Amino acid sequence: MAEIKKVNDTQVVDYMARDYTSILQAMRELIPEKLPNWKDYRSEADFGNVLLQLFAHMGDILSYYQDRIANESFLGTAQTRQSIIHHLKLIGYRLATAAPASTILKLTVPPTYTGTFTIRKGDAFATKSQKEKPSIRFEYIGEDFTVNCSTLVTNPLTHRKEIPHEIPVEEGRLIENERLGVSNGKPNQQFALAHKGLILRSLGIGSEANKDITLTTKLGDMEESWTLQETLAFSRAGQQEAVQKDYAIEIDEDDRATIIFGDGDFGAIPPAGADIHATYRIGGGLKGNVLANTIQTIVDAPQLTAIGARVNNPGAATGGSDRESIEHAVMHAPGVFRSLKRAVTAEDYEALALNYKGVGKVRAKAGNWNRVKLFVAPDGGGNVSDILRKNLLAYFEDKRPLTTIIEIADVDYVKIYLTAELAIERYYIQENIKEKVRKAVGDLLSFDNVDFEQTLYLSKFYEAIEAIEGVRYVTITEFCELRSGQRADRRGYVTQGGSREMVKPNGKIDLGTNEIPRIPDDGDDDPNYKGGIHIVLAEEGAT
Repeated sequence: MAEIKKVNDTQVVDYMARDYTSILQAMRELIPEKLPNWKDYRSEADFGNVLLQLFAHMGDILSYYQDRIANESFLGTAQTRQSIIHHLKLIGYRLATAAPASTILKLTVPPTYTGTFTIRKGDAFATKSQKEKPSIRFEYIGEDFTVNCSTLVTNPLTHRKEIPHEIPVEEGRLIENERLGVSNGKPNQQFALAHKGLILRSLGIGSEANKDITLTTKLGDMEESWTLQETLAFSRAGQQEAVQKDYAIEIDEDDRATIIFGDGDFGAIPPAGADIHATYRIGGGLKGNVLANTIQTIVDAPQLTAIGARVNNPGAATGGSDRESIEHAVMHAPGVFRSLKRAVTAEDYEALALNYKGVGKVRAKAGNWNRVKLFVAPDGGGNVSDILRKNLLAYFEDKRPLTTIIEIADVDYVKIYLTAELAIERYYIQENIKEKVRKAVGDLLSFDNVDFEQTLYLSKFYEAIEAIEGVRYVTITEFCELRSGQRADRRGYVTQGGSREMVKPNGKIDLGTNEIPRIPDDGDDDPNYKGGIHIVLAEEGAT
């Protein structure tokens, strides 16, 4: 509330009170001093009181905008994506767009087909559409190639001919040769892409990121290709030298991309009358991380449909991630800025790798004097796809020391198993409580909540389960891990060297440098475990 103070017999208002109630009270407390004849100012029927309320209302609104301006002026307190974009632009950091998931398809044809067909860039495949879950589109991203089926042998198990070529696909849609407009020959021209959700990965020498979008200008019979740069500050367009055909891209808070050309000094100006065309891809996001054996529909490849071809993805699609969040940018941008986009220390490698969309977690480990090994987990978990590995190596090409060799390796996922003896309060539905217990355990072991070299404490699982309404008590009789190279039997987990305790004596599980805990898949190793936990009812026995 406002406070009236007297300084040299003069009333002073505490101007730190800036909400409606405080402003209104502050003005009312000034009335006896400024307007002593006004006695009925607290009456709701008094017109002067209406004016006071209006002034307090306007003051409240102005105070709100002042606070917003103050908050948005600093990276640590800004709340809007637009403000974050502007702040990070000052240090050369661009918020990453959504990244597409990728995987490898296997293709088969009928045994009777002996002709040839061509796989073309942009051929589209998809998952099956389900209720409240639309299909996810994937497109072939490699170069065109032709297959002669007369030389293929029929597989006796599938009774179909298997194509020996791997078909790398990425989630998303290709927008080909979109006409953006016509150049007027003036400096600093801007053209917006018609479709939002541009896939634009971080740039690097020789990087596949430069292929995310291609831009051309055509004037008469002369067609010119332009090069994407992160900034036009180093793109000189002097008359004494070959003009650099560079352009930049800005992406707003609504994921709409704008092409920006130079002013003739920094970046060239497209010639007047030139048509501007762009080919780019849109999409990306966690939705693309689909399970194995789910991409089975040929969407836009008529040459394959005509011959009765079938596709399937033997492995899950990984690497898909949503656009960079404000929280992620605020946390990681300073590290990228401190590294000056040069990878020297292990922290530099980790900061830069995390800046590449599609990378969820990374641990850098030095080998010998010129070798660095990056243990990478894609967003959402899983193993590194060949496409992500290739793009990540290209991304580091202009950031690593010349003599340094970078290796990309999968992290070691450690499966965590629990058996919980559960007593449920009366009048609670047992299946509902079980699902809540599984969710509580799943939250503790979710990809976003775990990290490398983590210590898992049994007490945390007790806390999470006991906090669920309807749980009378719980006894965890099994709390152990299963690493690769170890095998499970029906009663517990047995290593190659001997038996494993069902519950660790010290109540904790320590993970290694490149290990991350995860929940086993349902039925993985043991069908009794659902979501990594086996629930036994205390009164009724095993479920």
